[in-house]
Amino acid sequence: MTYQNPPTTPRKSATFDDYAMSEIRRAAATGIYDIRGSGAKRKVPHFDDLLFLGASISRYALEGYRERCDTNVVLGTRFAKKPIELKIPITIAGMSFGSLSGPAKEALGRGATLSGTTTTTGDGGMTEEERGHSEKLVYQILPSRYGMNPRDLRRADAIEVVVGQGAKPGGGGMLLGQKISDRVAEMRTLPKGIDQRSACRHPDWTGPDDLEIKILEIREITDWEKPIYVKIGGTRPYYDTALAVKAGADVVVLDGMQGGTAATQEVFIEHVGLPILACIRPAVKALQDLGMHRKVQLIVSGGIRNGADVAKALALGADAVAIGTAALIALGDNDPHWESEYQKLGTTAGAYDDWHEGKDPAGITTQDPELMKRVDPVAAGRRLANYLKVMTLEAQTVARACGKNHLHNLEPEDLCALTVEASAMAGVPLAGTNWIPGKTGF
Repeated sequence: MTYQNPPTTPRKSATFDDYAMSEIRRAAATGIYDIRGSGAKRKVPHFDDLLFLGASISRYALEGYRERCDTNVVLGTRFAKKPIELKIPITIAGMSFGSLSGPAKEALGRGATLSGTTTTTGDGGMTEEERGHSEKLVYQILPSRYGMNPRDLRRADAIEVVVGQGAKPGGGGMLLGQKISDRVAEMRTLPKGIDQRSACRHPDWTGPDDLEIKILEIREITDWEKPIYVKIGGTRPYYDTALAVKAGADVVVLDGMQGGTAATQEVFIEHVGLPILACIRPAVKALQDLGMHRKVQLIVSGGIRNGADVAKALALGADAVAIGTAALIALGDNDPHWESEYQKLGTTAGAYDDWHEGKDPAGITTQDPELMKRVDPVAAGRRLANYLKVMTLEAQTVARACGKNHLHNLEPEDLCALTVEASAMAGVPLAGTNWIPGKTGF
């Protein structure tokens, strides 16, 4: 009798998985690197790896139906004559016209205004849709200077100098020719239909001393009224935060690698930068070491999805958060309603990230006039406002459970971590222990 080995189940490589092999085949066939939008898709330590320690005997919980939990925040109290007063600590991150359609920008403005918060222009200048429907609008100054002018600086409620972005710190953005319509070309002073690449650094300064001069120039142009933000990508958060403060920033915006982008090389999105969870505590430490925590406000972004994420970011020391990808989803991006059209593009709802191609079935990341008609700015703005309301209520629920009557009263002591990595990054104890890796003994 001959013995035969039973068949074995084929085993795929963990290193050369299906996606890695498909990328090798794509690169071999095309000779160019992959460009896409959205943020990092790899799994990294995130807010889900933290838990709140609710009140019991040692803490006194608050009743949601009769005890207040305030959510207001004031940004720009350091030097600005007119700080920004928000009803909620959730803002809308910078997303450009060009990357987004005009109706999408209007919807962002409408939703932010209904919620008592700010929206932000992004690269490419200020549109009347967004300015006209945003009670409070932050105007970004990026290395490209596309659409920038002194008139719009004065029309803004705050100015954000963008040094880096979480999805591509050290790199510039892209806007491919198919999205550069007549209007986009005019606003950016670019030829229609030609691929555009934004610069990776500002052309008129090379370091923190020059940044200080630039901030002073902006203050003079705006009569010292507007808060000046400095936005940095999550790479060296302690030193970058400290240098932004020393240069005169009123607010530091810190963006982690889970933050989205309109278009850049995938190698940037997946392999450059730090998770936002690893950025917050070093940035807060820099502010504390300079005696500026809560005097210079800290806004963090990169993968914020719900009220628990908001509460955890604030507990770690942030003053507010910013959302981008989540806001687009609230407007209708990647909606299964358009599944058949996503499939025609070779993708599926929830995975669509070819925002640079300008074919978005939802009409949000496009300049196609027919696709843009699919966005109802009033209805989409209302959906965004509903989403922001729910996020705020969720954050309040968590804060009350920890016995706090203001979201800003949340603190690291209210948190524990589920993994060693999250414990080390967030600087909170591993669940069930007093151990913080690298800081305390067992």
